[in-house]
Amino acid sequence: MTRRHQQIAEDLRRAIADGTRPVGSALPSETELAATHGVSRGTVRQALAALAAEGLIGSRQGARHLVLSTAPSQSFTELRSFAQWARSGGHTPGGRVLHSARGGADAEEAAMLQLAPGAEVLRVLRLRTLDGDPVLLERTVYAGWTADAVAELPVDCESVTQALLDSRGLVFAHGEHHLDALAAGTVDARELHVRRGSPLLRVRRTTTTPEGRPVETSDDRYRPGAVVFTVRNSTQANPLARKPVD
Repeated sequence: MTRRHQQIAEDLRRAIADGTRPVGSALPSETELAATHGVSRGTVRQALAALAAEGLIGSRQGARHLVLSTAPSQSFTELRSFAQWARSGGHTPGGRVLHSARGGADAEEAAMLQLAPGAEVLRVLRLRTLDGDPVLLERTVYAGWTADAVAELPVDCESVTQALLDSRGLVFAHGEHHLDALAAGTVDARELHVRRGSPLLRVRRTTTTPEGRPVETSDDRYRPGAVVFTVRNSTQANPLARKPVD
């Protein structure tokens, strides 16, 4: 069942998307929104926090929230899967596993996953699409203790994160991301439909459970012109956001 703050956030999200609340306009106050929806101000704050995390709204201290964008973006202050991020912006995610194999962790993988060198891992090469277009090539290494669960998933599984939550109750709670750039290799060029040597945006990430146990580490490579990462600075937070390029 959808919780009240999620319903309020979705109502506001639709109003922003359809132009009822255009960019630059101010939202009603928390008190007004609470009265309109028959909820507490705390519930309204949860809804507004979700929209702020998506980059849709922002505010200055003591001022009303302003609409900043009509398209949600993913803030890295909120850990969501590629599929969740895509659907939140009205896009259709897709993808398929290109290769999957078990093996022993090398020194770097072992360090990232807190395993002994040579411990079993599952390496998966997965192509991600956005509205049918290839945008992301993931090279993910899963710790051995999750290997069986991941290997059981269909090759076209939309969201590994959601599938593991549903099937095993596994929660991806924390993520660390490192961004840099590199030249496309042979596999990158073939799958992302770019020239070999083209610049790719790379995000190296490691994800852990709520207890801090590493689940996966991944090398994610984005096709040029597919997404943009935006940093919004303030005195309170410095979230990094990802969104498709128009």
